[in-house]
Amino acid sequence: MPRAARADDSPRSMNVLDKVLTLRPGNTVARVGAGSRVPLLNPRELLRALAEAPVALPCLPVQAKGALPGLLRAARSEDAVLGLACPHPLSDRGAPERFVVAAHQAAAEAEHARPLFLQAGPIRVARADADTLDALKDGIYRVVDAGFSLVSLDLSRLDSYEAVEAVNALVAPVTERELALELTGPAASGGFVDAYRTLLEGLRQWKVPVDFVRVPESALGEGEPDVRLLRSLVELAAEYDAVLSVGEAGAALAGGLPTYVAAGVRKVDCVGGFERLALGAWPPEVRASVAEKATAAGLPAGQLLSVLEEQLPPLDDAAREKLEALSFMEATEVLAALGATRTGQASLRFLAEKRGD
Repeated sequence: MPRAARADDSPRSMNVLDKVLTLRPGNTVARVGAGSRVPLLNPRELLRALAEAPVALPCLPVQAKGALPGLLRAARSEDAVLGLACPHPLSDRGAPERFVVAAHQAAAEAEHARPLFLQAGPIRVARADADTLDALKDGIYRVVDAGFSLVSLDLSRLDSYEAVEAVNALVAPVTERELALELTGPAASGGFVDAYRTLLEGLRQWKVPVDFVRVPESALGEGEPDVRLLRSLVELAAEYDAVLSVGEAGAALAGGLPTYVAAGVRKVDCVGGFERLALGAWPPEVRASVAEKATAAGLPAGQLLSVLEEQLPPLDDAAREKLEALSFMEATEVLAALGATRTGQASLRFLAEKRGD
């Protein structure tokens, strides 16, 4: 787009951006530098800015870094807020830093001036023993130091009481820096609402703030989501000063996303076709190798791709351009379906005016 046509280059908008940049989390500024012009924010600020809007924050997984320019271009095209998720931030010690640097570099090169947030995870908490939790806590410190503003923990393999214990042991790196916390609830043998209530009540007693209560799309029923369950969970989250998010959305993608918005969901992690597009960017022999390793690991091939990407042959220019274009198209559809269109500049103006509130 020609510079003269960019609304966010006007003197008034630049002043707005300067004000909003002061709201960036300290850990993010430490990673990308105080001179960065990219509004990488805490999603808590975006919830505040969009409190009255019928919108769910879109959060898109980055399975291949070549998709980043297309995802960001979609956010500019739709004037939308956007979250970018690193699905496996603890896959190796350098993964968190590489993700944040890549996301920031892509945004800076495009002069991206719409609000962004960076999500780490969901990080799976498989057990609640001391050794496991100590190792995870070290990993979460690395994630926070890398510059993420939202940490998502998956507690679905624990029961409610183990989950409370685990979160209480892990949360210090997040709460010390006043970052956002998202939790996928524990095993729900007695029903999701009861399991989530037990978790949230236990954490309230320990004064652990939770921003997002996450439920996987697969837990909401096949086909059309269980709207009654959704609304019950929305109300439950609100009792504990949190909001509901839906994870792993993809089965019905854009056609079903407005249902989540109408039910009061405030964030959606949209897997959709992004994993398929990322995997399809590599030649057949590379895809076959990733699929074989994914089967052995018990993971979808698209998910494993984000772990293995650094070990794969780099994409050629044609494949990278195709991935960018297809990611742009998929993301544009998702942003519109979640009501995120025209939320970018509106959020910036609100936050610039209400910084001290």
